[in-house]
Amino acid sequence: MNKAPSYSNILIPILYLSILCQPTLTRAKCTCQTEYKDQNKTEALKYKIMAIASILISSALGISLPLVLKNVSALQPNSGAHFLVKAFAAGVILATGFIHILPDAFNSLSSPCLENPWEDFPFAGLIAMGSAMGTLMMEAFATGYHRRAELRKALPVVSGDEESDGGGDESLGHGDGSAAVVLQPSDSSQLIRNRVISQVLELGIVVHSVVIGISMGATQSPKTIKPLIAALSFHQFFEGLGLGGCISQAKYKCGTITAMTLFFSLTTPMGIGIGIGISNIYNEYSPTALIVEGILNSASAGILIYMALVDLLASDFMNPNLQINFRLQLGCNLALLVGACSMSILAKWGGA
Repeated sequence: MNKAPSYSNILIPILYLSILCQPTLTRAKCTCQTEYKDQNKTEALKYKIMAIASILISSALGISLPLVLKNVSALQPNSGAHFLVKAFAAGVILATGFIHILPDAFNSLSSPCLENPWEDFPFAGLIAMGSAMGTLMMEAFATGYHRRAELRKALPVVSGDEESDGGGDESLGHGDGSAAVVLQPSDSSQLIRNRVISQVLELGIVVHSVVIGISMGATQSPKTIKPLIAALSFHQFFEGLGLGGCISQAKYKCGTITAMTLFFSLTTPMGIGIGIGISNIYNEYSPTALIVEGILNSASAGILIYMALVDLLASDFMNPNLQINFRLQLGCNLALLVGACSMSILAKWGGA
């Protein structure tokens, strides 16, 4: 007499088959085509115009505040408030690189819509690493070039049998007939470094701002745009605070400050305008769009992560004025965490 088949004998093979087929089913869902759910061009355009105005105002306000308040005694370099504000801004920029930009780069360059070699190698990490190393090299060469020029102007060539005047701050030695020069850090070399930092930081921020602006301008879904308005407004405001602080330390002339301020403030709104213009032909899931966005986001993430860790945090956290003051040191650590957490929370709604 035949026994009735056990349910476990039937369910177990089905369970195994479902597990084995899961990657295939997931893969099949990707059609590499734009999803046209919740598309409303008229309503989306209204929100895009609101986004341009909101982001423009928040960007201009964020970058202008440190420049307007730079003469306030409490915010002067090496003051407690100065260290706290820079630590908060560095946390914002660090979270922007790690939480907002780098994951987007990995998603773009590892998309199943791309073929080999993109899906077989973490190109986003490679490009981010390369841009960070490139930023380090560029800063080192630029600073070295200016310091060598400063040295040539400050110190004359001294022969072995010439006597030193013994005056001034020059340090010359005549042990074996040659001049040994010890160059101490000067206000001029520090100013040059601050200018290099501000320029590279603005480059990294602007690259990302163009990408998110075009992406926002090209979408036709009001449900996608509405949360982005608030998220990107805060995003640009906080980034502007960090960049404005670096520009104020660089002590540029009024014309250069105005140009850098306008360049930062207008980049994202201009990106949105470009996205609106190409929205009918732009497909964010196309291989070309994924590769271009992924490369730009990876490079931008590498620049911002390097700048936050090396140029903004390391130099301040190792500053003797900060290290001898335990309360200020603790406050800067808290400001760093608050800045990073604030920007990370925005990723929950904006994903920008």
